[in-house]
Amino acid sequence: MNRSRSTWIALLAAAASLVAAAPALSQEDAGGAGPTFQEGDVITFEKIDALRRYLPEEFWNNRDFFFYEGMQLEIGPFFRDYSQADAYKAATKKYAGKARLGPDGAIENHVAGQPFPMDSIDCLGDPDAGKKIMWNFDYSWVGSGAQASFYYSYWDRGEELPLYYEGTSKSVSLAHRVEPQYESTGGDVFRGEKRKMAFGVDVTAPFDARGIMLMSYRYKSADLPRADAKNDDTWVYVPTLRRVRRISSAQRTDSISGTDFTFDDLRSFAGIPPQYEWQCLGEMDILAPTNTKVKAYPYDRDHNFGPYGLSFADDRWEMRHAMKLRMIPKNADHPYHHKDIYIDKQTLKALYSFAYDQKEELWKIIWHNKRWSEEDLTADYYPGWEGVPEPRDLRIVSDIITNVQTGTGNRIEFWDIYGTPLKSKGKIRRYIDVGRLTKGR
Repeated sequence: MNRSRSTWIALLAAAASLVAAAPALSQEDAGGAGPTFQEGDVITFEKIDALRRYLPEEFWNNRDFFFYEGMQLEIGPFFRDYSQADAYKAATKKYAGKARLGPDGAIENHVAGQPFPMDSIDCLGDPDAGKKIMWNFDYSWVGSGAQASFYYSYWDRGEELPLYYEGTSKSVSLAHRVEPQYESTGGDVFRGEKRKMAFGVDVTAPFDARGIMLMSYRYKSADLPRADAKNDDTWVYVPTLRRVRRISSAQRTDSISGTDFTFDDLRSFAGIPPQYEWQCLGEMDILAPTNTKVKAYPYDRDHNFGPYGLSFADDRWEMRHAMKLRMIPKNADHPYHHKDIYIDKQTLKALYSFAYDQKEELWKIIWHNKRWSEEDLTADYYPGWEGVPEPRDLRIVSDIITNVQTGTGNRIEFWDIYGTPLKSKGKIRRYIDVGRLTKGR
């Protein structure tokens, strides 16, 4: 297996666990008129003008990728309560005021919960608001991690290309846990833990990639200033070589295998916050896919994602309060001049992001669909566990990236993703052991 394929598998593992845009107008911006649609309405292609004021301008200007004849966009609830699990809220309250920003945009003294309570952040009045919101994004509620089936596809102007991967993946949060049973260890699953998270993947298709297994660690030191941060370690088992190889994930901003994704584009941002400057540009109300009604992959492979294969317009969208952040790379060789990310103010999940190249021209649109843990599309989707009887977790279940300059794009689906933990510490220890990659091979 060549290096590019190894890197692609690392991307999929991370997925299962990351010119200024004119902001969407709020009701106040619109003179109090409010939207012309309401919950329960179905927006067809002929009616999309009603959505314009509640979509980022870059998205609207490139709507031909996403809106199409035959679409059935259902308007869902306005500003529904998707607040997090009680254990996460209790940890936020208990440790409020302890976390602080350090040099180079690092975070210090964070234990568990939301580091900087959102109701205390002044987007425009606090010069550090962008950094605080991004750390809240980094430590948003994700249960104990994630387990999912995944399907990755690559699209070129509406044609699905042969490059694809499918399999299963799992990530495990090893630090900053909010369950009461981890309070004595400061939120760590294991005493003396140096990792924040471990995540792995088993590839089942295509045939020539079947049997590839991967394990990757992200370290606590990633929260430190750039000079002190440790890059992720990643190992991959290559069946054709019958051995484990260590692969570099230091170049997280490189395009993967010539596609449009980079590691750091997952979830709109899956990188290390101190490597960027962060600015909060404002608050607004935005319409976005929020709680899917679609039983797509792995339940239904034939769902209509539009003529480009890159649309969620045949699903439910909801009105959300959002904050707009601008990410500016500190490294001069970064491919992006900046990226604007619209983040849900309550859930801290990304709604949309827009990446600009070094000429400050729009390059990529990244957006997401999500699934609420408290509504079953399938039986026994996301059960609670000790300390968390109700998960109350809004999971990102699909990443779509569209290269508006070339018409190509990628879609990663993991519609059955959930965050219920493994049954014991022993099972966790065995799963995250790199030696597991060769067991039985």
